[in-house]
Amino acid sequence: MAVNETHHVLELPRLDQPARALIVVAPYYKDIADNLVEGARRSLDKAGCAWDLVEVPGALEIPPAIRIAFRQSNFDAFVALGCVIRGETTHYETVCNDSSRGLMLLGLEGANIGNGILTVENRAQAVVRADPDGQDKGGGAAAAALHLLALSRRFGESRRDIGFRPADEILLARAKGGDTSA
Repeated sequence: MAVNETHHVLELPRLDQPARALIVVAPYYKDIADNLVEGARRSLDKAGCAWDLVEVPGALEIPPAIRIAFRQSNFDAFVALGCVIRGETTHYETVCNDSSRGLMLLGLEGANIGNGILTVENRAQAVVRADPDGQDKGGGAAAAALHLLALSRRFGESRRDIGFRPADEILLARAKGGDTSA
């Protein structure tokens, strides 16, 4: 980041209804991942958003994990966290491009995702970006997911009934003569 450069950061959105986020992290570089999670957790807590955390082996597994949760669970937002540091092979480009593309496709399907997968040249860059008291890219990813959630609620997104429904909700629907699918 240039010394004289400034960036505008939006305030966290106000959520008029309870929200639940899933943080999906690849802890390949554990210390960096822990800092990203801390930043995300702080932002979600500040916004009053409940959250859960799952770990996956690497950055390439983050989009499939989010897709599973998006299709089969009831999370309102998703925070993708991890770190890819350039190495000596072209594997770096594959991991960066494919994880980013996977998240973008899910976002275009309607998932509210904040992308906090760092793609850096070296460990020093990752440490600076992950620091929750510094650049706080984990907190920024959580904020992005919350902004997309607020936007989808503003425009009245109707969430299709995908995933699991509580048994009492199904029984109530049956009693009213409505949808009885699980």
